[in-house]
Amino acid sequence: MPPFTKILVANRGEIAVRICRTLRDLEIASVAVYSEADRGSLHATFADEAYLVGPGTPAESYLNQARILDAAKRSEAEAIHPGYGFLAENADFARAVEAAGLVWIGPPPEAMELMGSKVAARQTMSAAGVPIIPGTTEPVESADEVHRLGDEIGWPIAIKASAGGGGKGLKVVTSPDEVERAFEAARREGQAYFSDAAVYVERYLDDPRHVEVQVLADRQGSVIHLGERDCTIQRRHQKLVEETPSPAVDDELRARIGGIAVDAARAVGYRSAGTIEGLLSSGGEYFFLEMNTRLQVEHTVTELVTGLDLVREQVLIAAGEPLSLSQDEVRLTGHAIECRINAEDPSTGFLPTPGRITGYREPSGPGVRVDSGVAQGSEVVGLYDPLIAKLCVHGVDRDHARRRMLRALDEYVIEGVTTLVGFHRALLEHECFVAGETCRGVTESDELAKRADQLSHQATSVVAASDGRLRERSVQAEVEGRRFEIKLLEPEPPHAELARRRRERDLQQGHHGAARDAIVTPMQGTVLAVEVAEGDEVQAGQVVCVVEAMKMENEITTPRAGTVSSLSVEAGQSVSTGQVICVVTQEAD
Repeated sequence: MPPFTKILVANRGEIAVRICRTLRDLEIASVAVYSEADRGSLHATFADEAYLVGPGTPAESYLNQARILDAAKRSEAEAIHPGYGFLAENADFARAVEAAGLVWIGPPPEAMELMGSKVAARQTMSAAGVPIIPGTTEPVESADEVHRLGDEIGWPIAIKASAGGGGKGLKVVTSPDEVERAFEAARREGQAYFSDAAVYVERYLDDPRHVEVQVLADRQGSVIHLGERDCTIQRRHQKLVEETPSPAVDDELRARIGGIAVDAARAVGYRSAGTIEGLLSSGGEYFFLEMNTRLQVEHTVTELVTGLDLVREQVLIAAGEPLSLSQDEVRLTGHAIECRINAEDPSTGFLPTPGRITGYREPSGPGVRVDSGVAQGSEVVGLYDPLIAKLCVHGVDRDHARRRMLRALDEYVIEGVTTLVGFHRALLEHECFVAGETCRGVTESDELAKRADQLSHQATSVVAASDGRLRERSVQAEVEGRRFEIKLLEPEPPHAELARRRRERDLQQGHHGAARDAIVTPMQGTVLAVEVAEGDEVQAGQVVCVVEAMKMENEITTPRAGTVSSLSVEAGQSVSTGQVICVVTQEAD
């Protein structure tokens, strides 16, 4: 018998679809939640049931605990799986789920709370004998304190949000004159993303490898590790490529860091799937970095080399069952690589590129797995993370997996939005990746961006279908003699998008878009901070404002020196692509 009859998935996109697949394997009914912006999304149609939980913004929908719990009650779900992101590491939500009489498919709230604070986690790990990076175990309160710590520890240093993760609230400081701005930015991101402005300081390791260990723990006290994942290839401190095993880890080191991970999980009374993240120095030192108390995006590569379904393990652990295997029974076979296919443009510093997917075809064949949340006609919504899909391959060894990934990338077609498909092709062909190096300085280089652009234009096209955008139509119907008004959601005809773009272009041209001195935002998002005022004298390259788009902060700078003659945005305001931020005028020669 299945351990549950129905489970609500409190997430969206590819991870919601992926969880629903495992629930079908277990013969458990799945319940999806969706926002108004996600009405046409794949996950809402893939699940057995789906409930609208609010407007488009995360705070009004996927972060709205009351609406999600109400959907669970209405659907008569017995448990909630949070996926990753949104409420996945929210201890208060986990407690609310349990208080509602539901089962939380995740770790105990106490463990989430403890490991959710990087400061508390460092204190706990240090007390348990787990090696941590030299730095503070208490929050720092001022830029002056950061100055002093930098002189003590040695530059560069890292300022990190205590509740941060995924590169949010992380600022690398190479000299004292960068401290004040970095300190304020880290605090601001911590408050904006995690409602916690506390930050701490640690030594910044020069070109380390980001190596993490997957753990599983059950209610009976058993804890095992499933080997390591190498997540060194990143941009803006966010992961792009993950692989297992790590090119830098041998059997002896694997056993050592696996033991560290198990000790760390035991130290906090962990249960479910979790990940101990660490940094491996060039000299072979391994330091605890943080613990992710949830399923990781890159769990897929561990599944490929172990043959396990980690979501299945989570569900069974939550139902009270013991682990399905012991540490001695874990077998790691072959090599797996995952490439995150984001809607981003490498030529513009990886800025998000939301929009409509007009053509779509996934690769397939031996050793290829695609976890996606889109189809042809889907919209990549600017309100959420830019991840479209995770392309994963499994080979007999690293080079076999690398060549198989290149074949899969060649087959992958995504049209209508700029993606990282070409970037990944360029990266996996680069000599640094072939050699298994860290690729420091290569990932965000102009050279790789140019090569990625060339490869992107070589992609095979597919025939585009209708636009795919949904529109509402009301109709009346009678059911057993009672009249109802029903709202239908149906695709717009292909010409509707062309007409919309023409109107938007005409509006922009009639506005400030063509003004020579206007500075516009290259993406849609929310203004987090404005750093100039009308009448200010500015220099070329000076930051005008900071715009958050798809969970990333982007600094908008002025390309020229001059005077801010007009300013049209303020903190908290939403902006669209091409919208005027300010006008910087130059004195006539």
